[in-house]
Amino acid sequence: MHLLTPLTLLLTLTTAHPLTKTKFKTESITESQILTIAPTSNTCEDAPAAGECATAKTAATNIAKSFDQYGVTSKAEQAAVISLMAFESLDFKYNKNHFPGVAGQGTRNMQSPTYNSKYASSIPALADKLPSVQNSPADLLDLLRDNEVYDFGSGAWFLTTQCTADVRSALQKGDQAGWQGYITGCVGTTVTDDRKAYWERAVKALGV
Repeated sequence: MHLLTPLTLLLTLTTAHPLTKTKFKTESITESQILTIAPTSNTCEDAPAAGECATAKTAATNIAKSFDQYGVTSKAEQAAVISLMAFESLDFKYNKNHFPGVAGQGTRNMQSPTYNSKYASSIPALADKLPSVQNSPADLLDLLRDNEVYDFGSGAWFLTTQCTADVRSALQKGDQAGWQGYITGCVGTTVTDDRKAYWERAVKALGV
């Protein structure tokens, strides 16, 4: 899954029906909050990858939609998901891994092709298009990247469908131990100072 490294991720008993209306309504995520978390997302001028950069305004709008969609109402969980996406995408400059050997890895939280396939399969509106791309991880990723809602929705989808109830419960406490459990026990990677700095900015921005 995420990042520039292969990850082992836990399946969960949690079920969240994808991309259909829910009873939840989160407070809006603001452009200002995203700028605090991802300071260079103020502009896409001279973006390093054509067609991939998103500004803080675009990110805020679509992340808020994803939290409403998947019922992510805990500010601590929101901070963890936003910081993950901002770190993985380098302040939303990328939504595709450009390193050799990882074709098909992407969306804003840099999911592996395996999880992109699970994610895409959970979206009813993509059902007719999946057969034509199921054997091409790169084409499948493009299908997700071509829609801002899907592109930014992967982080909330992953949290609510792939993380265990225990991981989420600990994460909701808002402390570092819970966040580290999310990173190591669900995302499946290591905690670094850079990653932690994104999380700390997110915690501050969202008032966790």
